[in-house]
Amino acid sequence: MPAPRTVLLTGAAGGLGTLMRDLLPEYGYTLRLFDLRPVDGEPDAIVADLADRDAVREAVRGVDAIVHLAGISLESSFEKILKANIEGTYHLYEAAREEGVGRVVFASSNHATGYTPRPRGDDPLITVGTPHRPDTFYGLSKCFGEDLAQLYWEKHGLETVSVRIGSCFPEPTSVRMLSLWMSPGDGARLLHAALTAENVGHTVVHGSSANTRLWWDLTSARALGYEPRDDSEPYAAKLIAEQGEPAPDDPAHDRLGGHFVTDPPLWPY
Repeated sequence: MPAPRTVLLTGAAGGLGTLMRDLLPEYGYTLRLFDLRPVDGEPDAIVADLADRDAVREAVRGVDAIVHLAGISLESSFEKILKANIEGTYHLYEAAREEGVGRVVFASSNHATGYTPRPRGDDPLITVGTPHRPDTFYGLSKCFGEDLAQLYWEKHGLETVSVRIGSCFPEPTSVRMLSLWMSPGDGARLLHAALTAENVGHTVVHGSSANTRLWWDLTSARALGYEPRDDSEPYAAKLIAEQGEPAPDDPAHDRLGGHFVTDPPLWPY
């Protein structure tokens, strides 16, 4: 698939959006920025709510593809998650269908499968075929987004790559994150691959770097042309010295969702 020229980046003022709006133009993309909040240094960014269907359709009109990062990025009440993550994602897909946009890259999450046990010893890495096991209303909204993407592929021919992102920060900040970290550079490489790979239909991939302590199978991501270059291991000694190795019976380290699977959840993590 030829590289799209103009890409709508939703959630452009957020943490991941801020990283990607700096990195994606290096691949030749012209970004149209969209967020509920003003985007620092970007006076032409669209400031609108995903609940505003007319504004969403206007934002989508004329773009070649969409990278959908917008929404509530941590756990919240069901009512707030419903409006921002579930109804908002539906509005975006409807606008894409109405305007004939052919490709969406959807920011899913490890929390869509948060109750999945982490690999131990010689256990195989977790594949994208693992069943949905959401750990929160937030994780549930990501399951919805993946299933919505499947529906719009089957019913309308709208292609999506759903990226189950672990943690994308300049460097990992916890021992657990050593297994799920995706460097910003690898994040941009993966989004570029997701935007340009041919015949993706609806493809689910794991979003992480090639970490020494990796829990995830990256086969489907590599099949798009993604070649991760980074590894969290250079940060391991410092983080372990500061935080210690997790206890073997620590439920926050035993499941993919981390502290979100504890009762009550231990936020932030």
